[in-house]
Amino acid sequence: MTVLTHRRPAETGPAIRALVEVAGPAGARVVLDQAEAAKHGLSAADGVEVVDALPRDAGICFALGGDGTILSALRRYAGTGVPVFGVNFGEVGFLATVDREDARSGFGRAFAGSFDVLALPGIAVRAGGEAWIAINDVSVQRGQGQRVAALAYAVGEDEIGRVRCDGLVVATPAGSTGYNLANGGPVMAWGVEGMVISFIAPHSLTARALVVAPGDTLTIHNNSSDESVDIAIDGRPVIALDPGSELEARFVDNQGCLAQLEGVNFYRRLQQKFGRLATLR
Repeated sequence: MTVLTHRRPAETGPAIRALVEVAGPAGARVVLDQAEAAKHGLSAADGVEVVDALPRDAGICFALGGDGTILSALRRYAGTGVPVFGVNFGEVGFLATVDREDARSGFGRAFAGSFDVLALPGIAVRAGGEAWIAINDVSVQRGQGQRVAALAYAVGEDEIGRVRCDGLVVATPAGSTGYNLANGGPVMAWGVEGMVISFIAPHSLTARALVVAPGDTLTIHNNSSDESVDIAIDGRPVIALDPGSELEARFVDNQGCLAQLEGVNFYRRLQQKFGRLATLR
């Protein structure tokens, strides 16, 4: 089994050591890459295996961090069937399997196979001759200090509209509770097929979120005459889209495998993570 952690080792270090302690009696092998081992000051003498690159055929991947770390693990193992077991060391932790205080018991449940696996779709993105898989979302945003973006969007051969805005977000159901939700876009339950497009600060009275069917291809065109827009995959910048260029996005099924405790469903997770403020008196 492999491990990924976020950039604050002082927080996740004790959990790594607890993982090693639980893994031994379970007959599991903890595998870290060189960067993770150095981050936590670990070596083979500490009961871990240190490799140059994490294997793609791991039995399970533990992601210790926030949703960004869990997304990194899901992208790394996209299409492999390797389940990602997230321990929340971030803020919301919507994708996390357990919270940090339950890490040790969570590790025990993981090694006992006492968890369900939820298959997550992704978005296949192509732009500028490159390709990526997004698990949460792909965003198109005007560059810092640049003018409002001029974007056109089409489904198949049909142009739906042209919008002047700060940008837009195309999200999966799992990603619909992130940037899309902040834009006022609809929450899509896990298991729904399709992707949603929502707009960032649109200069329009008619721009509305749109759910695109799973078999349709969405095309985003940069209509600006002289300014590029920035493309980010799951919040990480990847490329600038030149004026006159376009981005293609397609829904693809069964990309990520997210571990979740038995009996926990999307609606319970939604209430636990986002319903807290509503219950305050």
